[in-house]
Amino acid sequence: MIKMETKYKTYYSHAPSDIEYNSTEQLRNNFLTDKIFEPGEIKLNYTHDDRMIFGGVTPTEEPLEIVLNDSLGVDYFLERRELGVINIGGPGKIKIDGNEEPMKKQDGFYIGKETKEIIYTSDDKTNPAKFYVVSAPAHKKYPTVKLAIDNIAPLELGEKEKLNERSIFQYVHPNQCESCQLQMGYTVLSEGSVWNTMPPHTHERRMETYLYFDMDKDTRVMHFMGRPDETNHLVISNEQATISPSWSIHCGVGTSDYTFIWAMCGENITYTDMDNISIDELK
Repeated sequence: MIKMETKYKTYYSHAPSDIEYNSTEQLRNNFLTDKIFEPGEIKLNYTHDDRMIFGGVTPTEEPLEIVLNDSLGVDYFLERRELGVINIGGPGKIKIDGNEEPMKKQDGFYIGKETKEIIYTSDDKTNPAKFYVVSAPAHKKYPTVKLAIDNIAPLELGEKEKLNERSIFQYVHPNQCESCQLQMGYTVLSEGSVWNTMPPHTHERRMETYLYFDMDKDTRVMHFMGRPDETNHLVISNEQATISPSWSIHCGVGTSDYTFIWAMCGENITYTDMDNISIDELK
């Protein structure tokens, strides 16, 4: 097993006025992570927006373990944190404090505070598991729960005529498990639908990250962000992620089909706590 101090990229917080005159390159540097999964590596990102950590664990030849003790000023990674995991790659396994569980594509886990050892492996190095991980600070220890895709009934939203029919699989969510502040889910757009999160909204009490994936190499998602009356956009490729501050809208449209994982943390875990924006307010 490869066990070493894991590195991460740091993203600092920004106010709406900070991006008023940002170039495309500046927006991408401040809000976009262009490489989440690298075979045989752990690639993490730390945002000062609610101190969320997110990224990819892609084991191939050897099992991998996240080690962030010194970086976080603790004795082990989840001493004061909770973790959500969803596998979007080939079949693999996750060992949690000695207990190993299989993880097929779309299977997830909520892992509670004070869990000391989490080891990730792939069944086939030529088709590795891709564990997308998201962590938030936690004040209480809740039970670790496997979130198998076969046991999650999706929430169906959207309308065919508005091109936004989608199925939302809520993983780290009160109807599946308890958590301190982390929420996490997996959204699949229906055939012929390309718009996500419409109508757009903000949630001042929570920030969010989006990972876009299951896209062809020529597919792009136009991810809209910023204040409703002064929008910006990022052009996003397969397996790239973006940070959405609490003051920013977040919606997108793809040139073809795609899937995304959303993850939130902040003041509460109320999924419907949002401020909807009508289309005529967008500029």
